[in-house]
Amino acid sequence: MGVLASSVIVVVIAAVIAIAFLAALFKSMWRVAEPNEALIISGMRQAGKTDGLGFKIITGHGTFVIPGVQTVRRLSLDLREAELATDCVTQQGIPVKIRGVVIYKVGDDYASIANAARRFLDQQAQMDGRIQNVFAGHLRAIVGSLTVEDLIRDRDKLTSTARDAAGTEMQKLGLVIDSLQIQEIDDPTGYIENLAKPHTAEVQKQARIAQANADREATQAEQDAAAQKAEAIRDSSIKQAGYQAEVDQAKAQAEQSGPLASAKAQQQVIVEQTKMTDLEADRKEKQLQVDVRKPADAQAYAIKVKAEADRDAAIAQAQAEAQRVQLEADARAAATRVTGQAEADANKARGLAEAEATRAKGLAEADATKARADALAQNQEAVIGLQLAERWPQIVEQASKAFANIGNLTVLDGAEGMSKTLGEIIGAGAAGLGLLRSTIAGVKKPQTNGSTPAVPSAVDELINPKVQ
Repeated sequence: MGVLASSVIVVVIAAVIAIAFLAALFKSMWRVAEPNEALIISGMRQAGKTDGLGFKIITGHGTFVIPGVQTVRRLSLDLREAELATDCVTQQGIPVKIRGVVIYKVGDDYASIANAARRFLDQQAQMDGRIQNVFAGHLRAIVGSLTVEDLIRDRDKLTSTARDAAGTEMQKLGLVIDSLQIQEIDDPTGYIENLAKPHTAEVQKQARIAQANADREATQAEQDAAAQKAEAIRDSSIKQAGYQAEVDQAKAQAEQSGPLASAKAQQQVIVEQTKMTDLEADRKEKQLQVDVRKPADAQAYAIKVKAEADRDAAIAQAQAEAQRVQLEADARAAATRVTGQAEADANKARGLAEAEATRAKGLAEADATKARADALAQNQEAVIGLQLAERWPQIVEQASKAFANIGNLTVLDGAEGMSKTLGEIIGAGAAGLGLLRSTIAGVKKPQTNGSTPAVPSAVDELINPKVQ
């Protein structure tokens, strides 16, 4: 029994030692990746791996590591923060200092972990400095293309541009940017401060104007309140005076109640007497209506009726007379029209007859003239002699008219002088005859075509003088 017990104890102790050894061996070989880190295992080529990494990446779970054959290192996946303080020059040549912070970390995918492991596995403490250098260069390039006004008014543009510019390089480093913030823009030259002064002055001006308006409104409100207070005092005084007047009036009425009652009694007597007088006047007026006005109205009405009747009769008579005169005028007008029409017809007939007679007379005279002209053309001397013989008394009569208006004619030579004067008158006629003959002699002979030349008008007038 003792040997058996000793054997069991030995077996148990050996089993415990073996289990402890196995536990210690397991612990020394088992590695677990925390959620915020990645295990980089190298030293033993993984069968079937074709990605060309040459090492194994473990995230979020555990794995066995053969001591002495494989090496295990940890790459932190925690967030990192890098301060940025970069001196830049803007597009305007103004120096500024950009202050900001970039929050980054190693990417969670295998490619990013592998890139970061190759570059920072043994230099994780230097990652912040490398990131600062990367962003410093990009910030200087970006700020150089912007103005100070752009930096102030649009910081998001600066942030997004810097983030996009550094994104490719960060990806190559296996890093991702979680946040990039531009915290401050320092201006050692005071450009930003001077840029803000006009706006500050405008704001101050608006503030002063607002304060002045507020003071004015406050003063106005105080004055309105004072006026309302004065108005309330005035209304109170007026009401108090009114109340006092009512009190004084009541007091005076009380003091004068006796004389007032006596005066009212006397007034009542006078009123009654006045009523009696009015009744008497009414009675007399009614009596006057009966005695005087009614008869006068009846007489006036009769006169009015008679006058209206006379007026209507006169109007009727005048209308009848007007109708009679109108009828007579119409009759005379009709007779005048008939008479005028008859006279017009008669005048028209007389005019036609006279025109026909004148036409016939003119034709006869034309024929006579033509005959004389023909005769004159055939035998001028005979015709002229005949005409002169027929009208010789008239010629002598016309020549003697010069002596018709002479009251007394004195003849110096007596009978001889008288004979001489008469001879001169007759000689004047003979001279006229010679002039007529010379005129006729100047008339052209008949044309070869048989047409007769026209007799001069002077000869025709001499031969056929018009009788007035």
